[in-house]
Amino acid sequence: MSRKRFILWDHDGVLVETEPWYFEATREAIAPLGVELELPDYLRDMADGRTAWERARALGVEEAAIEAHRDHRNILYQRYLQTENIGIPGVEDALRQLARRYRMAIVTTSRKPDFELIHRERNIVAHMDFVLANGDYARSKPAPDPYLAALARFEAEREEAVVVEDSERGLRAAVAAGIDCIVVANEFVRGQDLSAATWQVGSLAEIGPLLARV
Repeated sequence: MSRKRFILWDHDGVLVETEPWYFEATREAIAPLGVELELPDYLRDMADGRTAWERARALGVEEAAIEAHRDHRNILYQRYLQTENIGIPGVEDALRQLARRYRMAIVTTSRKPDFELIHRERNIVAHMDFVLANGDYARSKPAPDPYLAALARFEAEREEAVVVEDSERGLRAAVAAGIDCIVVANEFVRGQDLSAATWQVGSLAEIGPLLARV
């Protein structure tokens, strides 16, 4: 029997395929500020906890302009969320099975308005005890704060929990929090350094059998 009792889920790239559309919205919105955002640079920034807007600041762009274009990015992103297919096959089936054995939560850097839009017609959240989103903790990933906050909410020990992530930024957060981490393959972040993962799997369907052997 697994000694793991709690699963802490990343959201974007693990439960829904939103990361490419967030990048595209950011790329479109920041281009008029003189930043030609390339995916490898974006992924490096993301892994280190930096935003693309720091590239605009480095060019001397004023904060008011950055704020306006960030707001435009948010509008573009929500448009993508409503028009593109962001579902990942098998997610709800896997969650339904895992919820029989584990208590679960979503720990995400998503903005709450985006999260609510994504889940307006999905049943993913029904399998969770709670959701921690942007604003519910002091520092975002790759800092450990989001996952430490989730442990505190569950009144759980690190050894009782496992994190499920797809990206280097999230993996760094789990490692910094001292929690074992399962990384699920995601083509969008291919090439990031995921070597610190406790386990790597190809899909969510592999998680139940893996944890049963731990």
